[in-house]
Amino acid sequence: MQWDTDWGLRGRMAFTMFLLFALYVVFVGVLTVYFGDFLFPMIMLGGFAIAQFFFSDKLALRGMGAREVSADEYPELHRRIERLSQQADLPKPTVAVADTNVPNAFATGRNKKNATVAVTTGLLRTLDDDELDGVLAHELAHVKNRDVMVMTIASFLSTIAFFIVRWGWLFGGNNRQGGAPVIVAIAVSIVVWIVSFLLIRALSRYREYTADRGAAVITGKPGALASALVSIDGRMDRVPDQDLRDGSAEMNAFFIIPISAGFLSRIASTHPPTEKRIDRLRELEREMETA
Repeated sequence: MQWDTDWGLRGRMAFTMFLLFALYVVFVGVLTVYFGDFLFPMIMLGGFAIAQFFFSDKLALRGMGAREVSADEYPELHRRIERLSQQADLPKPTVAVADTNVPNAFATGRNKKNATVAVTTGLLRTLDDDELDGVLAHELAHVKNRDVMVMTIASFLSTIAFFIVRWGWLFGGNNRQGGAPVIVAIAVSIVVWIVSFLLIRALSRYREYTADRGAAVITGKPGALASALVSIDGRMDRVPDQDLRDGSAEMNAFFIIPISAGFLSRIASTHPPTEKRIDRLRELEREMETA
């Protein structure tokens, strides 16, 4: 396997992290005024960042109702992931399964040695062998590109900002400077959340294209992943709304196909349109056939 570094993805990840760090500095300054103390917001943000960095994989799995499964429970799934990991030159990740009708998959973890690839029972029932290989290779490509870790770190700031927007008014009474700092903190938090939201989605859309290309390199079958995307996208319309809502909103950036819910969801989607992804995979398939 010849794996070419996608410098476009690397550059976007670096640029996103730089802008988010600048937002972080501004955010800490505003929170310092809000709380009237520099130490408390630093401890709060630092503690949350450390917790998210080390426990985000477990929180993501719990949020989706996924659990780690052994090779005795899912022998074929383990063999498949082990083979694809060898082809991708990666350590075998932890394998997890979520018992839900939603056909999807995601990867999580802070590095290659601590990665987890999770699939749903709906996905296992929907895809054939080649299609499943394509989806699993897509998730392994995310791990190899290290973009899972970047997305985890990037989501930290927007999570904190959203928390303050939603609950900051509850702490206004403790601020010795009156109500004005509370209003400023919430207003700045809204701006921080919107900017980080847009940055994360712009990066997420590009990384999906990169992972699609990576899956094609790992399996040598871009058409299989294109077929899987068609199958998954078609099944989404038949999944009950309750299954689509339960525990899935915050995980959209990590899924192979996002959970959609109308026009606004499509505008703010973490993924490019499935049709465009399929077109690029078909074009890549033609290039590989003529090479």
